[in-house]
Amino acid sequence: MTSIGGAEMVDWNLAVATATRLVRPGPEVSRDEARAVVAELRRHAKASEEHVRGFTRMGTDDIHDTPVLVVDRPGWVRANVAGFREILKPLLDKMQERRTTSPGGAVLGAVGGKVTGVELGMLLSFLASRVLGQYETFAPATRDLPAGENGGGRLLLVAPNIVHVERELDVQPHDFRLWVCLHEETHRTQFSAVPWLRDHLEGEIQSFLGETDVDPMTVLERIREAAQSLSGGRPEAEEDDGGRSFVELVQTPAQREILGRLTAVMSLLEGHADFVMDGVGPAVVPSVAEIREKFQQRRAKGASRLDTALRKLLGLDAKLRQYRDGERFVRAVHEQVGMDGFNRVWTSPNTLPTKAEIAKPADWIARVHRKAES
Repeated sequence: MTSIGGAEMVDWNLAVATATRLVRPGPEVSRDEARAVVAELRRHAKASEEHVRGFTRMGTDDIHDTPVLVVDRPGWVRANVAGFREILKPLLDKMQERRTTSPGGAVLGAVGGKVTGVELGMLLSFLASRVLGQYETFAPATRDLPAGENGGGRLLLVAPNIVHVERELDVQPHDFRLWVCLHEETHRTQFSAVPWLRDHLEGEIQSFLGETDVDPMTVLERIREAAQSLSGGRPEAEEDDGGRSFVELVQTPAQREILGRLTAVMSLLEGHADFVMDGVGPAVVPSVAEIREKFQQRRAKGASRLDTALRKLLGLDAKLRQYRDGERFVRAVHEQVGMDGFNRVWTSPNTLPTKAEIAKPADWIARVHRKAES
């Protein structure tokens, strides 16, 4: 990925190998059952295109530039490693420039990328068993994982995780799989129908990373803390020490401003997807009410004390808040001004809600609609 003190900071190949070796195998299914799940997810992904476009009124001809891939857990790991390498390159180049003056440079060189690769692989193995689906906005094409030819990303559906959760919740498999596809297809539609959104989001992320002024040793230590939590190597007293997440760790004053804007955009995107999956649901997913209730309980409960600690460390608790806050924003705006009125949010970066407006939808309505009508 990059070099510090003559040694790679992270051995990405070893991270993939470690995650693939450690990740849980997934639910037990026969070969025929696995083929049937993959085929059904592909059908649902295709059907979701029409459902989402009709409900959101966000038509686009570019959606087929984004491939839909049904993957297993190791496939999800490989896809995300490729994405990480792409989006983090400017930050890592900056850290490489600091290697000779950084007090942690020599230590990082001694520790080497292989140790960090193993630890990162442990984190990826943890996450790989939890993600149901994912729209990869900045995904580069690889030999095994195609991506959009014209700047589009790719949509991943993680088949074993979907089967695991539908069994855990004891819900109707056909309905649950379509429900998941509706959420992920909404993300695919957002980026396909709003041409400027990808570049805007990438610009904000790169600005955030460009402002990062953090000692490389501190980043390594945060990775090691997370990995030690997984392996039980972290003392129990430290698990509830209020430790900061990766995102909180690297904030400067300028980053806090950028992070506020990013949080608002991500809340909008996640909340919109939740709103759409529930809005389309009653017409095509008969058991949507039961699925939503059980899924919300699962989200809120978390799996264990360890799971809660890791969610905080990795910033996943913030993502859960984004679902909730964003969905409330979209629902409130839709109730006041309808779908066409809500869709003004996609006009330009200036019409995106601020973090404060996510919490107060009436302020966004007043700003965007009053300006457009004056």
